[in-house]
Amino acid sequence: MSQISEVPAPAGARSPKKAARIHRAWFVAAVTFVTIIGAAAFRSLPSLLIDPLHQEFGWSRGTIGAAVSINLALYGLTAPFAAALMDRYGIRRVVAVALTVIAVGSGLTVWMTAAWQLLLCWGLLVGLGSGSMALAFAATVTNRWFTERRGLVSGILTAASASGQLIFLPLLSWIVTRYEWRPAAVTVALAALAVVPFVWLLLRDHPADIGVAPYGAKEFVEKPPPVTGAAHRTVTVLLKAVRTGPFWLLAGTFAICGASTNGLIQTHFVPAAHDHGMPITAAASLLAVIGVFDVVGTIASGWFTDRFEPRRLLAVYYALRGVSLLFLPLLLAPSVHPPMIFFIVFYGLDWVATVPPTLALCREQYGEDSAIVFGWVLASHQVGAALVAFLGGVARDTFGSYDVVWYASGALCAAAALMALVIRRRPAAPVPTGALPA
Repeated sequence: MSQISEVPAPAGARSPKKAARIHRAWFVAAVTFVTIIGAAAFRSLPSLLIDPLHQEFGWSRGTIGAAVSINLALYGLTAPFAAALMDRYGIRRVVAVALTVIAVGSGLTVWMTAAWQLLLCWGLLVGLGSGSMALAFAATVTNRWFTERRGLVSGILTAASASGQLIFLPLLSWIVTRYEWRPAAVTVALAALAVVPFVWLLLRDHPADIGVAPYGAKEFVEKPPPVTGAAHRTVTVLLKAVRTGPFWLLAGTFAICGASTNGLIQTHFVPAAHDHGMPITAAASLLAVIGVFDVVGTIASGWFTDRFEPRRLLAVYYALRGVSLLFLPLLLAPSVHPPMIFFIVFYGLDWVATVPPTLALCREQYGEDSAIVFGWVLASHQVGAALVAFLGGVARDTFGSYDVVWYASGALCAAAALMALVIRRRPAAPVPTGALPA
C-alpha cells in the first residue's frame, strides 16, 4: 500500500504531487467503504419488518415481500444507469444524492397507513437510492483508482455491505423488539444522512483531480471529459453485451447469487427461524454473524481472484452454497445449536465471495465498459433476489413453511456452478509484429 510513484503529467494537466507513504487511492477506498456501510443500514431492516407490519396492518407476507421485491429489483436496475451518471456528473454528486433519497424514503415510512405507501417509500425511493449505491459504485472506484490489487479492493468494498449489516442488524433488531419498528426506520434514515458529509468532503472522482496516478499505474492518467448521454450509453453498452454469450452466463449465475442471498436468506431467514420458535433477536444476531464472516470471505475471495482462475472460483462457491441450503431445513430449531453455527459461518464466508471473480470476468470480457456491464449483471442479481423475496413470502403463505424455497434455491446454485465453468476465456490481444522480441 505504500506505492505512489511520481509520474510526469501531460501538458495542461495538474502536476502530480510528491510521493507519499500511502497512496491516496487507499483513502478513497476507505471513504467508499464507510459510505457503503452507512448505506447498508437500510438493507438490515426489511427482514425485521415482515412480522411487525403483518401484525400491525394485517398485510400478507406476500404484500410486504412485494415491497422488498421492488426495492431489490430497482437496486439492480438503477445500478448501470448510476455508473453512467457517475461518468457524467461525478461519483461524489451521485452518491450524495442517493444517500439523501434513501434517508427520505426510510423516514417517510413512519407515517404510512396503507400498503401502497410501503411500496412507494421502501420499494421505489429506497430502491432507487440504493441502486445508485450498488456494487457498480465500488466497481467505478476500483477501475478509476487502481490498476493493481483490483481483486483485493473489490473484495474489501463488497465486504462493506456486510459490515453495515453486522453493525446495524443487532441494533435494529433490539430497537424493533423494544420500541417497535418506527424508531428503527428513523435510525436507518439518520445513518444514511450521516454519511453525506463524508462523501462530499473526502471522496474524489478521479486520481487526476489531486494530481496523482492510479495505484499501480506507470503513467499519469488524465481525467476523461464528462460523458454525455448517460442513459443512451448505458443502453448501448447493454445492447452490445447481450450479443455475447459470457454476458448471459454472468447474468444468469449472478441472478442465482441474488436469489440465494438477498432474496432468500437476508429477507426470509429471520421469519423462517421465528416460525421454528427462535426469538427474533437471536435470528437477527445469526444473520449479523453471516455479515462478520462475509467480510472475511469476500476479502479472501478478492485475494484469490488476483491469483486463481475466476471461473473455477465461481463454480466452487456456487456448488458449496447449494449444498449448504439443502441442509438448512434440518437445522432450524427454537435454539441455536452447533450445526446451525457451522451453517452460518459457512454461508457467511460464501455470501458475496462471488463478486470479485464476477467483476474480474466482466473486466476481462468488456474492458472500459466493464463497470456498466457489471451494473447490468448486478441488475440480474437483484431481479433474482426480487423474485425470491416475493415468491418466498407467497410460498410461506401457501405452504405454511419455507422448505420448498430452500430446496429450490439449492438446486439453482448447482446450475450456477455449471454455468460458471462454461464461460469462455477472452482471447488475448495479438502482439504486433514490430513488438516481437528479436
